Amino acid sequence: MSQLKKGAILSYLSIILTNGIGLLLTPFMIHKLGDSEYGLYTLIGSLIGYISVLDFGLNNTIVRFVSKYRALEDKKGEQNFLATTMLIYAVISFLIVLFGVILFYNLNDIFKKLTPDELYKAKIMFVILIFNLAITLPGGAFSAISNAYERFVFPRAIEISKYILRSVMLVMILLMGSDSIGIVILDTIVNLVAISINAYYVFKFLHIKMKLTEVDKSLIKQIFNYSFWIFIFAMVGQFQWRSGQVILGVVSGTKDVAIYGVGIMLGTYYGAFSTAISSVFLPRATQMTVLNASSEELTTAMIRIGRFSLITLMMIFGGFLLYGQQFIHLWVGDTYKISWAIALIIMFSYTLPLIQSFANSILESKSLFSFKAKTYITLIVLGTVLGAFLVKPFGVLGLIVGTTLGWLLSQIIMNFYYSKKLKLEILRFFKEVAHRLLPTFLVVVLIGYVINYLPGMGWFNLLLKILMFCVVFCIMIYKFGMNRSEKDVFLSLIPKIKK
Repeated sequence: MSQLKKGAILSYLSIILTNGIGLLLTPFMIHKLGDSEYGLYTLIGSLIGYISVLDFGLNNTIVRFVSKYRALEDKKGEQNFLATTMLIYAVISFLIVLFGVILFYNLNDIFKKLTPDELYKAKIMFVILIFNLAITLPGGAFSAISNAYERFVFPRAIEISKYILRSVMLVMILLMGSDSIGIVILDTIVNLVAISINAYYVFKFLHIKMKLTEVDKSLIKQIFNYSFWIFIFAMVGQFQWRSGQVILGVVSGTKDVAIYGVGIMLGTYYGAFSTAISSVFLPRATQMTVLNASSEELTTAMIRIGRFSLITLMMIFGGFLLYGQQFIHLWVGDTYKISWAIALIIMFSYTLPLIQSFANSILESKSLFSFKAKTYITLIVLGTVLGAFLVKPFGVLGLIVGTTLGWLLSQIIMNFYYSKKLKLEILRFFKEVAHRLLPTFLVVVLIGYVINYLPGMGWFNLLLKILMFCVVFCIMIYKFGMNRSEKDVFLSLIPKIKK
């Protein structure tokens, strides 16, 4: 099995583990920490998320440029590029600490709704997470190098191991009476260990060398011309999901932050399943671009990836639509019932950009990311501002509706851009991606709605419903939704999975 397939499978395994364990740990954390402290933990994580975008998109830049140097067989250029990016990362770490110091002395003014005890804990967590960020952002370069070499297995195996270890230790420290401060200390230690292992792999087994032969100003300009818009887009992502939590932290309180945070978490879990496939395709998109693949070939690749992504997303979306309210009730209680609607709105809005993620890789590989970044940051900021105005009359639902309206409009504009600028056959994309899958999905949802009448409200009842829905979904999609090549891919994995 190729590194590409193994990487995608391990990405799915990683996401299933992280999301599954996350779903188990969240009510446990809420129970041990309490609604307010869990909201505080979420709030500080959101604030740190804004600073995390200071990597300026360099991880994606490393994947793109190293893939290009490999396609051109330019080893010397690759070594100088990697050394140059490490120098840039050193400057970034300094900027992170600098911004952290400035924000630290303004936390009192930013979060006036926090109690003195909450503010004290917030400051300690903030300092630890700033140190964590200053180390882990440069450390992410090693995973990016492995991805550029299409060595997806090792870094993903480390990611899985890291999360399992972190989860076990998290349960232990909470049972021993630790609080949110203990959690961020644990995260920092685990991240440092994972970075060290990834660095060892890159230098020992990939034989990577970083040799600064010259400080090439034109190369630095190319790096920032490419990475700047990745950075802007990353800012959009942070602003899009984390701004709501900060807004609620300022105008409401930690309880509303917790409710909103749970909805955001479930919605972003949904997106993670699709990116398991798309995340391994940036090197391939770069190579196709360097080798001047035609628009028809790029569209065909986009359709193939989009259909596999849509199959995964439809099962999750359909299941959550039908059984999500019962899940929320059993999982974290009726205090968080609005989180179901928040998550559902995010899932619906996420679907189109996720199935078109290969177009995003093409934009990156062609260094045409600026238009998407400008479009998203303009419309999502406007949407979030609208959401902030809707908080008082409509609560957290008003906030998420405003944010997603801007996002949906930006997606419509981008499809015109894909067609005009990238020459992708967008109408063909929608027609072939939806072919057989959407009608089959609608039938499955109707069957799932009947299944929902199964009497009972406990965990066994919920798991039985989900199992029945998944069985119906898999049979119907395989029988009526998939085309011949998709069935062949699915069947080719079965003996390997058994082995």
